[in-house]
Amino acid sequence: MHFIHHIRHHFFTREFLLFLVVGGVNTFNGTFLSWLYAFLIPNHNVAFNCGYLTSNLIAYYLNSTFIFPEPLSLQRCLKFALSYVPNYIIQNLIVLLFYNFLGYPPILSYLIAAVLGIPVTFLFVKIFAFGRR
Repeated sequence: MHFIHHIRHHFFTREFLLFLVVGGVNTFNGTFLSWLYAFLIPNHNVAFNCGYLTSNLIAYYLNSTFIFPEPLSLQRCLKFALSYVPNYIIQNLIVLLFYNFLGYPPILSYLIAAVLGIPVTFLFVKIFAFGRR
């Protein structure tokens, strides 16, 4: 019963719903900005990373403004960026497992990775970057 209370406390909240909305906006921004950078930067991998970084700066602003209201700071921005490292690792491991070892189609593997990575990222952003329990 204690476990269920923790799940409700973190995930059945306005914060988590807004985090999902900002995540959707961030996904769009990352894709769109990467596409725009590709017109300026001939290397598409560099363009993608520039779009990813820019969209995460926007996501930090949106999280600080609408989800976890806090003044913007370099320290919190760096913590926010570090909060995405576990998500990156988890998603890569899930894709490795589902695509490479279990033979799932790539798009399904990516979807599973995204869905399973969201709660972990939310907790890291909430607790580590914004200091909310």
